[in-house]
Amino acid sequence: MERWSEERGAPWLGRIPTHHANDITLPNCMLIAGLVRGIEIDDLAHAMLEAHWRDDADLADRDTLAAIGRGAGVDPLPLLDLALSPEVKTIYQANTDEAIRRSVFGSPTYFVDGDMFYGQDRLDMVERALRKPYAGVWPPA
Repeated sequence: MERWSEERGAPWLGRIPTHHANDITLPNCMLIAGLVRGIEIDDLAHAMLEAHWRDDADLADRDTLAAIGRGAGVDPLPLLDLALSPEVKTIYQANTDEAIRRSVFGSPTYFVDGDMFYGQDRLDMVERALRKPYAGVWPPA
């Protein structure tokens, strides 16, 4: 973590955040709600991760998420309300089921034509696979 912090110029707490083990259903569903609404969520997702790892924010807390959303230029209340809807919960469950079926074990995980790449340190490999697939595919068929 310290090396990635230095490499990316991204300050962090220097320890596991206080609220790291909290339920992440609400922030995940807030992001899904943004997708359902057609909102570009990259800045919001980045702000959530930054608040968690740099500021020790509790992402399970609705008020904290609202503040993060406003800081990212998003009206958070409609997204937080939609996050609790059956529609979004169904999408979240389907995403979870797919991750289990595909043996995803962490984040970020990328798939290129069925080939799985795990971790931010594999982005150069993802880029290569997009240009020219690797001979071996993981996980094996």
